[in-house]
Amino acid sequence: MGNIESVDGQYEMKHHIMPLKVPMPDPTELEERFAIVLNSMNLPPDKARLLRQYDNEKKWDLICDQERFQVKNPPHTYIQKLRGYLDPRVTRKKFRRRVQESTKVLRELEISLRTNHIGWVREFLNDENRGLDILVEYLSFAQCAIMLDFEGLENGEDFSLDKAKSWSRSIEDLHQNGCNTLVRSARQSVLRYGSAANSKAIKNSRLVSQKDDVHVCIMCLRAIMNYQYGFNLVMSHAHAVNEIALSLNNKNPRTKALVLELLAAVCLVRGGHEIILSAFDNFKEVCKEKRRFEKLMEYFRSEDGNIDFMVACMQFINIVVHSVEDMNFRVHLQYEFTKLGLDDFLEKSKHTESDKLSVQIQAYLDNVFDVGGLLEDAETKNVALEKVEELEEHLSHVTEKLLDVENETMTKVADLEKQLLHKDKELTAIKETYESTSSQVHTLRRMIQEKDAAFQRHNNIKKQLLELEQQGTIRLRKQPDGDIAIEALGGGGLVGGAVTGASLGDLGLLTASMSGSGGLGVTSPAATEAVAPPPPPPPPPPAPPLPSEVECVPIPPPPPPPLPGPSPAVILSVGLSAIRIKKPIKTKFHLPVFNWTALKPNQINGTVFNEIDDERVLEELDLEKFEELFKTKAQGPVVDLLCSKSKVPQKAVNKVQLLDANRSKNLAITLRKANKTSEEICKAIQTFDLKALPVDFVECLMRFLPTEAESKLLRQYERERRPLDQLTEEDRFMLLFSKIERLTQRMSIITFVGNFNDNVNMLTPQLNAIIAASASVKSSPKLKKILEIILALGNYMNSSKRGSVYGFKLQSLDLLLDTKSTDRKMTLLHYIALVVKEKYPELTTFYNELHFVDKAAAVSLENVLLDVKELGKGMDLVRRECSLHDHAVLKGFLQTSDTQLDKLQKDSKTAEEAFNNVVLYFGESPKTTPPSVFFPVFVRFIKAHKEAVEENEQRKKQEEAMREKLLAQEAKQHDPKVQTQKKRQQQQEMIAELRRRQAKDHRPVYEGKDGTIEDIITDLRSQPFLRADAVIRNGWKRP
Repeated sequence: MGNIESVDGQYEMKHHIMPLKVPMPDPTELEERFAIVLNSMNLPPDKARLLRQYDNEKKWDLICDQERFQVKNPPHTYIQKLRGYLDPRVTRKKFRRRVQESTKVLRELEISLRTNHIGWVREFLNDENRGLDILVEYLSFAQCAIMLDFEGLENGEDFSLDKAKSWSRSIEDLHQNGCNTLVRSARQSVLRYGSAANSKAIKNSRLVSQKDDVHVCIMCLRAIMNYQYGFNLVMSHAHAVNEIALSLNNKNPRTKALVLELLAAVCLVRGGHEIILSAFDNFKEVCKEKRRFEKLMEYFRSEDGNIDFMVACMQFINIVVHSVEDMNFRVHLQYEFTKLGLDDFLEKSKHTESDKLSVQIQAYLDNVFDVGGLLEDAETKNVALEKVEELEEHLSHVTEKLLDVENETMTKVADLEKQLLHKDKELTAIKETYESTSSQVHTLRRMIQEKDAAFQRHNNIKKQLLELEQQGTIRLRKQPDGDIAIEALGGGGLVGGAVTGASLGDLGLLTASMSGSGGLGVTSPAATEAVAPPPPPPPPPPAPPLPSEVECVPIPPPPPPPLPGPSPAVILSVGLSAIRIKKPIKTKFHLPVFNWTALKPNQINGTVFNEIDDERVLEELDLEKFEELFKTKAQGPVVDLLCSKSKVPQKAVNKVQLLDANRSKNLAITLRKANKTSEEICKAIQTFDLKALPVDFVECLMRFLPTEAESKLLRQYERERRPLDQLTEEDRFMLLFSKIERLTQRMSIITFVGNFNDNVNMLTPQLNAIIAASASVKSSPKLKKILEIILALGNYMNSSKRGSVYGFKLQSLDLLLDTKSTDRKMTLLHYIALVVKEKYPELTTFYNELHFVDKAAAVSLENVLLDVKELGKGMDLVRRECSLHDHAVLKGFLQTSDTQLDKLQKDSKTAEEAFNNVVLYFGESPKTTPPSVFFPVFVRFIKAHKEAVEENEQRKKQEEAMREKLLAQEAKQHDPKVQTQKKRQQQQEMIAELRRRQAKDHRPVYEGKDGTIEDIITDLRSQPFLRADAVIRNGWKRP
C-alpha cells in the first residue's frame, strides 16, 4: 500500500479550492486553454460550436470551473488497487484490510468514469492499463464468491466445493477464446477461489459477497458503455456482457434490476440484441438451465415483493421479445416465454397495485403478436377483397356515368362556343363591310368636291378669257379639231402666232400664269417660232403651257446623263500603278478555310497576278456544285440563288451599331418574339393594332423606348445621309421606332387597352367579395347572438374585478382559446360551443350566414381602389388621344369599355362604403382595420369554433366509451356472454389493424454514440417500449 500511496502522491493533481477570481490571461493563451477544455469535455459538434460562440468572460469562467474540479487520481491508481485485491499471495489479514475499502474504491472509480473527461476514460481503457479487463476479472471473481456463498448456504461446504469446481470449469471455458492476459488472470482467479479446497479462499469469497462490489462494478461498466469508445470495447470484449448477464444471480434485487435495465438498453442499440441473446445462451450453459431465461422467470416469480425489479424484468422481457424485426423470430421468442409460464403469471399479476408494473405488463400485451388471429385475418381479407372488387365495379360504373355527363356538358359548351365564333365572324364581316363602305363614301365625296372645284376653275378661266377678248388683248379662234387658238393682239393687230393644242379643259394653267406674271407676255413671231416644242412631261401629265408662258420661261437644259452602274471592282491609284480592290464574295454555304499565305496589294506589281483576272473565271465555273462538295457539315439545304437574298438572311460585312451591345442584344431577343418586320411593328403601334401585337410583347417593348441620347444619335446618323442598310436590324428598328409621334403615350395606351379586360376581370371578383362579405357579416342575426353570448360570459367573468363592459374589439375573439378551465382541459370557446349546442342549437351553423369572408380576407381594398383609379386615368388618356386624332380602334374601345369602367368605379365606391359601414358597425376604425385584418378575425373564429365542436364530440365519445367500459367490467363477472362479445370486439379491432401490423417494423434503433445508454434508460423509465404495430388492448387493465 505504501507504493500505491507514493504513486498517488506523484500523480495527485491540484484540487484545492481556487481563488474566487483568477486574472484572465491574454486572448491567445485563453483560446488555447479553452480548446483543451473543449477536447476534454467530448461534446457533440453542435454543442461545441455553441460554446465557441461565448465571449471571453464566459470562456474564462468555464475554464476556471473545469480546472477547479480536476480529477484526484490517475487511472492506474484504481487499477493497481483492484489488482491488489486479486493478488493470491496476500495473507488473510492483509486481504481483510484491503477488502474493507474495495467498495469505496469502486465507487470512486465509477464517479471518475462518469464525471471525468473522455481523455481520462480513454487512458483507463488503453492497452497499457487495460482497465476493462481488470473490471471484468474482478466482476468474475466477485461472481464466483457470490455463487459459492449462495450454494453453500443450502447444501453445506462439501457441496459448495464441488460446485466451485464446476463453476470454475465453466468460467474457464468462457475464457478459452479471450485475450491472453485476461485468460491467464481469469483462470488464476477462478482456480484460486473456486477450485482450491481451503477455507481461506471460501472465507475471502464470503467477505466479497457481503459487499456491494458487484453492483458498483455494473455501474462502472454502465459508465464506460455510455461513451461510444467504451461501448464498442465492451461489445467486442469476449466476456464482458456474459459477466453482466451472470450478475443476475446476485441476491440483491437492486443489482438485478440494474443489470436488466442495462441489458434492455443494449438490446435497442444496433447489433446489441444478438449479443444479449448470446449472453443468455452462455447463462443457460453456466447455470445448467433446461430452457433459456429459466432463471430469469424464476426470479421474476419469487421477487414479487420488489416492484422495481419486477418492473425492470417485465421491461427487459418486453424489449428482448418485441424489439426484433423478423416476425418469425419474434413469435419464437414470444413462445419461448410462454412455455416458461409468462402468460399465466401475467394473468395472475393483473391485479397488481403498482402502476409502473401495470404499464409495463400492458405494453408487453399490446406488443404481443397474436398468431391465432392470422387465420381470421386471412378469412376477413378474402371477404374484404370481394367487397373491394364490388366497390371497384360500382366505382367504374359511376365513373362512366360521370364521363358521359362531362362529355354531354363539353358538347354543349362546344356548341355554344361554335355559335359564338360564328357570330364573331359575322360581326367581323359586318365591321369590315362597314369600314370598306365608309372608305368608298369618303372617296366619292372627295371626288365630287374635286369635280366641283375643277368646274369652277374652268368657268373662271373662260370668264377671264372672254374679258381679255373684249378688251382686245387676245383673240379666240376655234379650230376644226375642237381646240381653241389664242392669238395675242398688239396695237390692234395680230402680234403673236396662233397656238394650238390647248383644249378648253387644259386652260387651268392660265390662271396661275396670269396671276403669277401679272399679264400676258408678248414677243415677236420669230421668237415664238424659234422655240422648240416642250419635252413630254413626267407622269402624271400636267397641262401643256400656253404660248405666252413658253415665251417667258427659258428653255431648260438637257438632263444630266445617268450615273454609271456599279463596276465589279473599284479602281484606286497607288503610286504609279492602279490596283483593283475586290469585293467580298457571298456564298450560300459556309466553306472551309484555305490556309494560304497571301501577298499584299503592293506586292503584286510586276508579277503574274497583275496580268490575270480571277473574277472572270468565277463567272465561268459551276460554283453551286463546288459549294455542295466543299460546304462544312451540319448546314441547311441548298437555297435557290435567285431568291437567296429574300430567303436567307445575309450577314453584313460591316454593320454599324449605334445602340449599346447588351441593349441591342436584348432588343433582338424581344423582336424575335413578335415574328414581324420593323415596319409592321411600327405600323401596328401607330394604328393601335392589338391583333398584330400581343400585349405581353408591347410590355416587353416598353423597356426599349429610345432614350434622349439614342434619339439624338439616330437623328445625327440620318442627317448625315449615311446608308440605312449599313445599320443593324436593331438600329433600323430603333430608328423607325423613334420616329413614331408621341411614342411613350401610344405605348402606354396600347398597354392599357390590352390589359383593360384582364384588370376588370381581376378587380370585379374582389370588389364583389368585399361587398358580399360586408353585407353578410353586418346582416347576420346568428353572429349577433354569438357575440351576445360571448359578451355575457365575459362580463360574468370580469365584472367582479374590472366591471361590466358594453362591447369588445373583434380581436378579443382570438383570446377565447387562451382562457382555459381549471383542469386545463377546456377553453372558453369549447364551453361556448357546448352552450350553443345545448341552449341555442339554431346557432350551431352561424357561419353559414357569413358568405365569402375567406375570399374577402385575402383582398387588399386599398390596392384595389388604387387600381381602379389607375384605370380611370388610363381611360382619360385614351379619350384625349381619341379627341385629338381619329382612331377607329380607340373609338371602338371607348364604346365597349366606358360602361365596364363606369360599373367598376361604382362597384369600388359601393365596396368601400359597405366595408366602412360594417367596420364602424363593429366598433372598429376603417383607417386602422383594412379587410385583410377585419375579415380574418371571423375566418379564425369560425375555424376555431369548428375545431372546438369536433373536440367536444371526441371528448363526449371518450367519456361514453369509458362509461361503457366500466359497466362492461362490472357486468363481466355476472354475465359470461359479455366476455364473449368483448373478445369478439377485440378480434375485430385486431383485424382492422391487420395491414398496419403486417407492414415493415419501424422499431426505434439507436446508434452507439456518446450518451446513448443513458438516453435509452431515461426514455424507458419515462415510457414503456411499444412497437409501431402494437395493438392497444383495453381488455386487460387493472381496475
